[in-house]
Amino acid sequence: MLYYLKGVIALELTDVIFGHRSIREYEDREVSQELLDQILDAGIRASSSGNMQTYSIIVTKDKELKKKLYTAHMEQSMVVDAPILLTFCADFNRMRKWLALNDAPVHFDNFMSFMIGAIDATLAAQNCALAAENAGLGICYMGSTLANCDQIGELLNLPPNVVPVVGYSLGYPAENPAPRDRLPRHGLVHYEQYNDYSDEDILEIYKDRNEKGWNRYMANPRLKEMTERLGLKNLAQIYTIAKYTKESHLEYSQTVLKYLEKQNFMDNE
Repeated sequence: MLYYLKGVIALELTDVIFGHRSIREYEDREVSQELLDQILDAGIRASSSGNMQTYSIIVTKDKELKKKLYTAHMEQSMVVDAPILLTFCADFNRMRKWLALNDAPVHFDNFMSFMIGAIDATLAAQNCALAAENAGLGICYMGSTLANCDQIGELLNLPPNVVPVVGYSLGYPAENPAPRDRLPRHGLVHYEQYNDYSDEDILEIYKDRNEKGWNRYMANPRLKEMTERLGLKNLAQIYTIAKYTKESHLEYSQTVLKYLEKQNFMDNE
């Protein structure tokens, strides 16, 4: 069902949630400031630890800056094709300055503080995402935001105590990809306590994921060529040998840890 809210077509919430798709191709069409403000206001209404709102949102429209961010975002085309990039940062810079001005102890410079800010930023990001999709826009989350947080932080001129955590492209979709599969509810939800999985449980939970994920790779000539070249036989091997190798995760881990140190989030003694 469609509704009209502040001049924008709005969908039922369930339609928005279950209709989510990652959009990588965008129309050459600007997003109005009025609509963008509504999306940002939705993010600001997200839950926040202690109502501290320890995050900041960077809105990037400048084409030259997006070209620079393109490399840091692993050369994903939507970085330059989408009219807007949103970067959500864990931010204790603002809070620490407020504390200093009010003669309060200035800390929040440890890993726990980073995690609080990261969770706040993620909650705000998802609120914005839902508001954007509700208005007919598309988004695509980019894991490169955290993986290359040092490069992105430099390009966005982030001061100490600010770290980019979550980011995505934003604009009017120029494609309508099929919804991606999800693991079944019973494979993700535990009641009362965690119930560990038997081998049989794992095989059943991942049955559709294995088939649909593999078929998606085989339907894409570039991905199929890569899979065959590496001699991969199943989706699990694609994830661990081609996409998310141990070596790459160790490298990104070091990038994040070093940047947290640089940005004053590692005073854990």
